[in-house]
Amino acid sequence: MGQQKRWLFLLAIFACLLSFSSGSRVLKLKSDDGRPVYNHTLAITLVEYTSAVYMSDLSELFTWTCERCNGLTKGFEVIEIIVDVEHCLQAYVGVAKDLNAIIIAFRGTQEHSIQNWVSDLFWKQLDLNYPDMPDAMVHHGFYSAYHNTTVRPAVLEAVKRAKKSYGASLNIMVTGHSMGGAMASFCALDLVVNEGEENVQVMTFGQPRVGNAAFASYYSLLVPNTFRIIHDHDIVPHLPPYYHLFPQKTYHHFPTEVWVADLSILNIVLFGVEKVCDNTGEDPTCSRSVMGTSISDHLTYFGVELMGETWRQCNIVVGREMESYRRKDSKGNIFLSRTVPSMEVIETKSPSKTRISSL
Repeated sequence: MGQQKRWLFLLAIFACLLSFSSGSRVLKLKSDDGRPVYNHTLAITLVEYTSAVYMSDLSELFTWTCERCNGLTKGFEVIEIIVDVEHCLQAYVGVAKDLNAIIIAFRGTQEHSIQNWVSDLFWKQLDLNYPDMPDAMVHHGFYSAYHNTTVRPAVLEAVKRAKKSYGASLNIMVTGHSMGGAMASFCALDLVVNEGEENVQVMTFGQPRVGNAAFASYYSLLVPNTFRIIHDHDIVPHLPPYYHLFPQKTYHHFPTEVWVADLSILNIVLFGVEKVCDNTGEDPTCSRSVMGTSISDHLTYFGVELMGETWRQCNIVVGREMESYRRKDSKGNIFLSRTVPSMEVIETKSPSKTRISSL
């Protein structure tokens, strides 16, 4: 028995050393059926872009000098920031030259209101027919957050400006966390169906279900280069609930899920094992194999925090130096817009900033 314990201890040390050498394991990298291949490095990059959209200082976000605007995202050029005050939504559009891509990122629900939001999702019914897709039903709230707010027209216009300034050949990568992931999926579908875009890729983090099986089938055909990352026991991807006895009448994820299961010893997480799941969207061997009970797993992906820096849900700060880029519409929604690639350096350390805390 003592010899067995010693071997277990040595195996634990070996696992720990492996975790320091690469930090993550991917169980399946190649697709056997022609599906897009999951890229771990791209996932780490996009989770950083997704984290940045939670920044409340719009001046630092616009100039890409915020504390989260580092690492794999250096050199990013913001084209547009959208803050829909009326519905408490935030997104940005910009160009990542190293990826030869336009990045569109959507903010999710802030952490202090997640418990109430999660409770509501338990009871949400499929309540909207997706236009021109027979039998496809979706969540009205998620659909409306993208389609029926100031977000959609501002995002689409910014994409056109980005292509005009940087080249029409740019790919488009859409990302988001939590409810922002749901908005990202509707945005990507919109770009393909209504805007005629062809090179659209989606990678979301902790995204809830947004539609039924018919919608998932349409979506997977139209936006095949999609990966939904789910961290271990994250509660949100389990919502609204999936009832396997009624597959056509219930919410249903679209593919492809990548489940990041934590490997831990003595409650110390050594690394996450990334499993690329099957093409059904509801692989029973992935996140559905465990109970979705964790809010903390929802708020951290690959060690990156996906939440606001303050407890206020929609608190934002805008520096006076942003006046030439800033505009408001009749409902008080805020936009920071860049029309051409910037050559100037904008000072963001100015003490004169406007705080809007009553959104």
